[in-house]
Amino acid sequence: MASIVARALVTVDAEKASKQDMELLKKLVMEFKDELDALGVKVDSLDKRVAVLEDRLGGWKINGQFWFDARFASNADNNQNTYGFKNNSAGDHNQFGFRFARFMLTKYIDENTFFYGRFRFNDGSGPLDSFFADKFFVQTKLPWDITMTLGRVYSDWEGDAGLYHSVMGDLEGGLWKDQYYDGFNFKKSFGMLDAELLIGRNFDIRDGDEDNEFMEYGLKLQANFSENFYVGVQGIFFDFDGDGKSKTTSMTINGTKYDFVTDYGYLDDFQQYGAYLSYSFTPAIALRGYYYWQDLGDNAPNGTEDSPMAWSALLDVKQDLLKFTSLWVQYVEQDNAFVGPRAAGVYPALFGSDQVGAAIGSEGTNKTWLITAEQQWGESKWSSFLQYVTTDWDVDTVDDTDQYTIGIGYQYTPQIKFWLAYNYIDYGDGNGKADGYTGSESVVLFRTAIDF
Repeated sequence: MASIVARALVTVDAEKASKQDMELLKKLVMEFKDELDALGVKVDSLDKRVAVLEDRLGGWKINGQFWFDARFASNADNNQNTYGFKNNSAGDHNQFGFRFARFMLTKYIDENTFFYGRFRFNDGSGPLDSFFADKFFVQTKLPWDITMTLGRVYSDWEGDAGLYHSVMGDLEGGLWKDQYYDGFNFKKSFGMLDAELLIGRNFDIRDGDEDNEFMEYGLKLQANFSENFYVGVQGIFFDFDGDGKSKTTSMTINGTKYDFVTDYGYLDDFQQYGAYLSYSFTPAIALRGYYYWQDLGDNAPNGTEDSPMAWSALLDVKQDLLKFTSLWVQYVEQDNAFVGPRAAGVYPALFGSDQVGAAIGSEGTNKTWLITAEQQWGESKWSSFLQYVTTDWDVDTVDDTDQYTIGIGYQYTPQIKFWLAYNYIDYGDGNGKADGYTGSESVVLFRTAIDF
């Protein structure tokens, strides 16, 4: 009977099996656990197989993220802050709202094809409005073992290569992390060489408008020389095919009509080229890095560099080696004129700095050190972390930014985790503007992260 149960797990069709069938199969696995062990069958793997079948019952899978933040601040930063939600004013001390309010829907169409959509609200406080899907695609297998994805596609080449790191699951780091585009993505492996090709449009490069005037073509090649060493090269070409005109909107204020620029037009093609590598000295210690170079053409702002560069080197040490903590040490150097979906626009820490906006598009090169230490407390549900971030913006009117964070986490259940963190930001003398952030800010964050 035990062998029949094992064979049933292998052959059952999750697309057609009823919930009652799955419940019965699960009970049989538990009932014949000892016999399955005697046959040399790994019951743990069978339990996982049952869980997967249940998870995909009828070909559907629904999961989500419910991350709720309670933020308590000193509000000592000239009534300005970088920890706020979209519906809170700058002078609010305490702010409650959603870090993530998302749910994901997957439909398994056949053994080689599935649909995926990620639906979300504009993360923040107040009414959960602006409901939209930022990922909406179908992935399938083509002949010659080619994987094709089409629709509203997402690519994260830096994340795939392990080139950035986050704490508390937040969206930290990454100069070219988020590529959302309407189009096609193709992947194929040629032995030790992995290739990825993308063809798309409507990628938000930097203007906040995803209806821009570019076709996008990208190619990434990664050579996996061994389990410990890989090298990759990539190129992205944006083919300008618009009129280069800025988009405007009109508004009447006190009887006077005003025109406002909502999207500055592009004028030329531009390209980005990059290379990266990773070498693991042991399973617990790795050295990685990347280098990017851009040709902005006539899109470069007047008086700024038209071929900006960025590079980073990082050391990743696991807790297995140091025993008491892991360690992530990263240095990032980036020209302020560098263009990207996150480049110089997202500070690699829990909360940001308005110095970023003042530095973007200017001369100079910003330099950032990011040091993160994380501790898993043995086999317990407790964990903790320390983080230090400092950035020199290399602009006379923009002061350096220093940030210190300490936090502790408790994994209440496999799906629920509580975080308590303290964050201190020193803005220095600000960004040269009268309403810029100056002085320092202290924030206590309590986060309830529910993944279901």
